[in-house]
Amino acid sequence: MRNPTVVHPIFFVRIGLTLATVVIAIFLTWHNAKADEALPSSTPDFPLIIRTHSDQLAKLESDKEAGGLFVSAIGPAIQLSDAARTLGANPLPAKLMKELLVPDLTAAVHRLMGSLAAWRFASTVRQAVTDRSSAPTAEQLFGSPQARAWLDRQEKSPWHGSLKQLSEAVASLEWAKENQGEPATTLLVSALEQATRLEIDTLQAAYQEWDRIRNWKDQVRGLRGQARLCGTWQWIVHNHQRNHQEQKLTLSFPPAGQTQATLPGLMETVVLGENVYLRWEMAGLVQEDSLQFSKEGHRLEGMFVNSQGGWGSVSGKRTAGCTP
Repeated sequence: MRNPTVVHPIFFVRIGLTLATVVIAIFLTWHNAKADEALPSSTPDFPLIIRTHSDQLAKLESDKEAGGLFVSAIGPAIQLSDAARTLGANPLPAKLMKELLVPDLTAAVHRLMGSLAAWRFASTVRQAVTDRSSAPTAEQLFGSPQARAWLDRQEKSPWHGSLKQLSEAVASLEWAKENQGEPATTLLVSALEQATRLEIDTLQAAYQEWDRIRNWKDQVRGLRGQARLCGTWQWIVHNHQRNHQEQKLTLSFPPAGQTQATLPGLMETVVLGENVYLRWEMAGLVQEDSLQFSKEGHRLEGMFVNSQGGWGSVSGKRTAGCTP
């Protein structure tokens, strides 16, 4: 009678680790593909960025150091050179800093750098668990105590809970050799699961902050345009379709950044330089106005078209300045 074949438990562990690694790779590829549908084709290769700057990310101990690394290396590497130059410039006047949204930009950069540092930690743990060819030191995994404390302070980050769970798993992990038993195997699998979760969470957070910073200049332009349009205007609409009918209105545009809609029917406002685009929707009618500033910003002149075939001229005269 033939003896039954006995399969060592470590065989299943290896299979599990391999499958987990494949799942992570597939997820990262899928997420990048989904991100590319909404983001530009030049979306950064964040895993490559993390590998390239792994040592520097591991040594970040403060927001100041994070901002410095972004300005000197990370920002230019992920197509955010304008943001890096702005933050790296000499101290700007307070008014200009507010106009350029520098405080918001700085906060977004700190969140991005924190996400990349936490992602590096998760990736390092996953690689160590998968390879098990050498046992990384605690400092290689966590960075310095100050670096770990800096990550721990980012309690509002969406990945903070996953970071805490992985830190606890790693703290209790004894790096096992191939002939070690079930307790070590359980710890390895637990650490791998937590590392995978943290990689997913930090990946999503990093892309979100990158996209926020990428659109920073557009936000500044938009607020500048809103500030220029803000105020009370005497509006005259001349409709060629309806026997040259004229409609006179008084419109009050809100201050920049005010989210409340103060003009009924105004769905979209775009101001780029001297050009203004307004889109109105009311009672099934859609109207688009294309205007230009004149008279040093005190007049607006242009044309409109609407969904009922109407077209004609639009003119506006500023009658009062911006009221906060």
